[in-house]
Amino acid sequence: MFTRRQFVSSTALLGAAALLPGAAQAAAPGLPFLLVGDWGRNGHDDQRRVAAQMGRTAARMDSHFTVSVGDNFYENGVTSINDPQWQSSFERIYTAPALQRPWKVILGNHDYRGNVQAQIDYSAHSPRWRLPARYYDETLTLPDGARAALYFLDTSPFISAYRGSRVRIEGQDSQAQLDWLDARLAASTAHWNIVIGHHPIYTALSGADGYVHDQPDLIARLDPVLRKHHVPLYICGHDHCQQAVTMTGLTYVITGAGSRTYRPGAAMRGGFASGAHGFMAVRLSGAALDYALVDMEGRALFSQTIQPA
Repeated sequence: MFTRRQFVSSTALLGAAALLPGAAQAAAPGLPFLLVGDWGRNGHDDQRRVAAQMGRTAARMDSHFTVSVGDNFYENGVTSINDPQWQSSFERIYTAPALQRPWKVILGNHDYRGNVQAQIDYSAHSPRWRLPARYYDETLTLPDGARAALYFLDTSPFISAYRGSRVRIEGQDSQAQLDWLDARLAASTAHWNIVIGHHPIYTALSGADGYVHDQPDLIARLDPVLRKHHVPLYICGHDHCQQAVTMTGLTYVITGAGSRTYRPGAAMRGGFASGAHGFMAVRLSGAALDYALVDMEGRALFSQTIQPA
């Protein structure tokens, strides 16, 4: 008989086997893509190894795009569109042919230490970097004809502790952003509404290790909007690890392990947590979203299937 831990682990691996296919499985139904966060360290702290494995996984899955969930350049963002970090942390790191497809990008708190507008402007200078605004949305048509709406948020302005700090959020209207999200979700007729931000809302960790994991500002303001509109999935980074937890119908996934990581404490709330370097792989259809949290050796550490709300 399986214990609960053994059952979760075994089903995760079975699900991951279908999600991370060999060449024979590459045409499986659904839209495949990758997500990675907290990565820009000039190739150091295993960034280059994660990038190499992302390229291999993207090729096997025929990934259509990559999502960056923020903290694209450490420690202080970029200075301009000509900053050398564009080459040393991005262009010369994610070189695999399968990663030359679009990168849909959001901003993290370390990006706010630098020139945010330069990251937006770089979209006009790169065939793959796509950051049209500080927050934006996109509706995709899936192979089975279903539609998925992705909402790319700018969560740093919501964090009250950043006011007056090196994370320069002054002048950003978080309420306007929240009102925009509320209106867009209310008007959506898509099968899927998936929200992506940089900071966690809830995590699988208790905070007993000295790190702040749950974000009270987002719990108070963003989470009610997601629940009002029955959003099934929120994806983020910021915590430098990989996590997943489901709470009363909403799954929170953290993929912040693109370079430097830490060893998290034990997962709480029935969730998963690992300090392994890696990324998130997704296959999305009208019927289900299958995802795996993958390490830099290509092993699926955890996987889950989510149905639309």
